[in-house]
Amino acid sequence: MTQAASDTRTRAPDNCVVVLLTFDSAGIIRETATAALRVSPHVYAVDSGSTDGTVQILQELGCTVVRRPFANYSDQRNWAIAQVQASHEWQLHLDADEVLDETCIDEIRALLQGAARHDAYMLRRRDYFMGKMLRFSGVNPWHLRLFKSGAGRCEARLYDQHFILVGANRTSAQLRGFMHDKNALSLSDWIARHNRWSDSEAREKSGPQAAGDDVLQPRLLGDARERTRFIKQLYYRLPIGPRALGYFFYRYFLRLGFLDGKPGFYFAFFQALWFRMLVDAKLHEMQSSNDDNPTAGVNTPCANTTRQNASS
Repeated sequence: MTQAASDTRTRAPDNCVVVLLTFDSAGIIRETATAALRVSPHVYAVDSGSTDGTVQILQELGCTVVRRPFANYSDQRNWAIAQVQASHEWQLHLDADEVLDETCIDEIRALLQGAARHDAYMLRRRDYFMGKMLRFSGVNPWHLRLFKSGAGRCEARLYDQHFILVGANRTSAQLRGFMHDKNALSLSDWIARHNRWSDSEAREKSGPQAAGDDVLQPRLLGDARERTRFIKQLYYRLPIGPRALGYFFYRYFLRLGFLDGKPGFYFAFFQALWFRMLVDAKLHEMQSSNDDNPTAGVNTPCANTTRQNASS
């Protein structure tokens, strides 16, 4: 290999910024940021009050860190987009525990060095649960995370937020590599966080459904994310209760979740027979509450969580 070729492989492109949202992520952030720095020397972390050493690790690695209180995922993401879009041609958005693999890094670098034919690219997520990579049991694997500045934003939803394209005639494509969602949470924290997300999902589903260009629309013939949202829309037309049982059967048997061993069973169980059933129970609670008691129902979601849901 020539010196020039070696330099191309080792020197990260300079026209992209990687945006990380962080909160008490010290256990995983070094791995996430180290992989991100191979994509770009510019890593911009928006931290919402970490006290566990996350900020110090990022600064040690040479990342830019800004502190900002967390209101919700969409607000934090769109604020970050606005901060970096004037100074960088491309943006790559990751959560604190999403680690890019070798294939993904190489493909993104090639795109940034001049081979990009689209305005945005979807990355494939591989889920982890209880410390094990899930080969079959993972949920909603495609996420639009790499886009030209001005071409993307995060949709304004309470739950299950995705990045969407902005403007007419924008195009996107899929990358081959993975971002490994290593889920550094303990099971207790996972359950607590999903309990909060069930509040948001119940609120989302009990109110008027958003439409138009501000949200990702359900489309049977759309991209992978739009098809998932279309199927989810059908799911919510099924009877409360049995639909969660059907979802467990789909995840564990039809999607071969049983091949992931005990973590695959627990993941399917908690996703369908706990989380989805919990959403249904809260929807029932909201629908049956007395109109004269508007404070009944779900609790106000906890504000300080920078992790996008992994349960859509």
